[in-house]
Amino acid sequence: MNSAPMNNELAHSEITRLEERIEELRQALDRCDKLAWAARVAIAGSALWFALVLLSILMFSPAGFAGAMAALLGGFVLAGSNKTTREQTEAALQQAEDRRRALIDSMRLRLVEEPHGTLQ
Repeated sequence: MNSAPMNNELAHSEITRLEERIEELRQALDRCDKLAWAARVAIAGSALWFALVLLSILMFSPAGFAGAMAALLGGFVLAGSNKTTREQTEAALQQAEDRRRALIDSMRLRLVEEPHGTLQ
């Protein structure tokens, strides 16, 4: 009995699963990009508040100071955490793509050639 069709079926099933995983990881990277943007906005917003207070354009207030500090620290924490998550997600994506590529390469695929005549 020939085991190649069975192996190709298993490989095809695994490739399908990997493609779903790859799509999930790409969506996770998109979320990381959005979080990175939010972190930059929080940091820039707090820096802007501090600059406006230093230039006497805004009056200093303890509540504003607490909010700006919270945004600044939160932005840095979010940026650092998101960077780590993004690196781990990128590594998982690379691993899934490499595994998918290896499975495709291991399959005994046939090249389907076009007939020599032209279709009209």
